[in-house]
Amino acid sequence: MVFSSLPFLFRFFPILLVLYFIPVVLPFWKHHSLLWRNGILFAGSLIFYAWGEPVYIVLMLFSTLVDYSHGILVKRYQDQQRPTAAKMAVASSAVINLALLGFFKYGDFLIGILNQIPGVAIPALNLPLPIGISFYTFQTMSYTIDVYRGDAKVQKNIISFGTYVTLFPQLIAGPIVQFKTIAQQLDCRSEDWDSFSYGIRRFLAGLGKKVLLANNIGLLWDTILAIPQPELSALTAWMGILAFGFQLYFDFSGYSDMAVGLGSMFGFRFLENFQYPYISKSITEFWRRWHISLGTWFREYVYIPLGGNRHGRAKQLRNIILVWLLTGIWHGANWNFLIWGAYFGLLLILEKWFLLPWLEKLPTAFGHLYALVAVFVGWVIFCFEDMGQGWGYLGAMFGFSPAGAWNTESLYFLTNYGILFLILAVGSTPFFHKHIPLWLSKRPIWVQTLLENGFYAVVFLLCVAYLVDATYNPFLYFRF
Repeated sequence: MVFSSLPFLFRFFPILLVLYFIPVVLPFWKHHSLLWRNGILFAGSLIFYAWGEPVYIVLMLFSTLVDYSHGILVKRYQDQQRPTAAKMAVASSAVINLALLGFFKYGDFLIGILNQIPGVAIPALNLPLPIGISFYTFQTMSYTIDVYRGDAKVQKNIISFGTYVTLFPQLIAGPIVQFKTIAQQLDCRSEDWDSFSYGIRRFLAGLGKKVLLANNIGLLWDTILAIPQPELSALTAWMGILAFGFQLYFDFSGYSDMAVGLGSMFGFRFLENFQYPYISKSITEFWRRWHISLGTWFREYVYIPLGGNRHGRAKQLRNIILVWLLTGIWHGANWNFLIWGAYFGLLLILEKWFLLPWLEKLPTAFGHLYALVAVFVGWVIFCFEDMGQGWGYLGAMFGFSPAGAWNTESLYFLTNYGILFLILAVGSTPFFHKHIPLWLSKRPIWVQTLLENGFYAVVFLLCVAYLVDATYNPFLYFRF
């Protein structure tokens, strides 16, 4: 559905760039340059979104108008020294946004729960989920809250605000961009060749992660997923969930890299969303490195307003569990996501109680092993909406399967995917990021330029060839 949008992006993007940079070649238009550029991004983003979701573009425009108007109301009431009215405006914005998200994302989930009551038989809505609704809903909510708190100035230009809400580089798969982090950039930004060239390289790096790494290891996960669970050996089950975990990381971090790169081409500086999470030594560290924008959002708009850790241990534990139940259900309308959130919330509580000091006294390797096992067990809960299948898969991972520890099938997978697993494992660490620039810095400038540009050219050509030829190009974050 939407990625169809990747090939569309290659056709759409050059036209958008030409229109966006028209003021550069028409200096007399300089006074209106920012309005033009924001307008082009706003219109272009709507076209991009409409390519995958032509009906729900109305919903996105409605969300834009709701929070634009509520931001103005909050500021007006504050200027009039009417704090209660300002609070009501913020609450109204939150209710409308959450009602939209709840209706489209959780309507059928709640209907399913109600239908468990004897005599109740409400027909399912069966509405398609608007792509990216969880991302842009959280973004628009953060705007109104930040205006109320005084963390951001009210945006009176609806074109600029619409650009923020619909900005296509990060609209569909994040990161969640808080208004206060780019408010100044919406009103004043400059594009230069260094930022543009960095954006190209960053985009191609993300594209390579998604197309060449995530998609290929995803094929192994799909193959193992199709094997009947009684036939799964422990080694095959572990390779399967490792494949899923790597697919998820390189898919999602790849999209985040593409978003950062595209944003840089247009003069925006988005915050990083991933910082090598698989090198973590604890679950606390893992969630500081994985999907950073989501963790930041829940910390600033849920955990801290609830009291954070300021009112005693009991309330802190309550706040952690509540935040993680919400984090779980944010990912999908199913019981496994709630269990997944509760699982990580419990681990974080245990770490705060006693595990972290204990882990610090042990060798570093033990912390890495603990974090990786805990995370990949969590991915099993995450990926199986049928919890019966999830428990069965966990049983196979830990040897409770008739197939035993390994078999010829698992050895076949290991032989065929061993090198790819090695590349993914090393690519999940800062190894390449640290050592390749150091190695290049010792070469002449012309060699550095040739090797770097040649590398990205090869990545681009391989990605295009793969997209043209391959039928397997999943969009894992469609449910969000």
